[in-house]
Amino acid sequence: MSSKVRSVTIDCHDTYALAGFWAEVYGCSRQPDDFPGDPEAMLLPPGSPMVIFVQVPEGKTVKNRVHLCLEPADRNRDAEVARLLALGASQVDDRRQPDGTGWVVLADPEGNEFCVLRSTAERAATA
Repeated sequence: MSSKVRSVTIDCHDTYALAGFWAEVYGCSRQPDDFPGDPEAMLLPPGSPMVIFVQVPEGKTVKNRVHLCLEPADRNRDAEVARLLALGASQVDDRRQPDGTGWVVLADPEGNEFCVLRSTAERAATA
């Protein structure tokens, strides 16, 4: 017997706004029955587990113990970082190396950290 990831749940204050940010990240839409002020919101990103946003009263206070690592599908890592920063992410740490390896740690508008890795094409070019 084994398990698989069915969904990823993100605690937040504003489920609708944060679902909107992540919908842009994933290139998908919010669910039609999610509205501002709802205590939960959900995304169904193609090729990825369901993402659920749950309203909680407390704010984020420490580094995430679990986080998402994103691999750009149709652009390189640096272009994806630029796109995500323009959407409202903030840069937390830059782990890019001079040889092109590494990643960038970003945070969503509520401070949840995630990483942006190199694309498959970038990894293949340095293999």
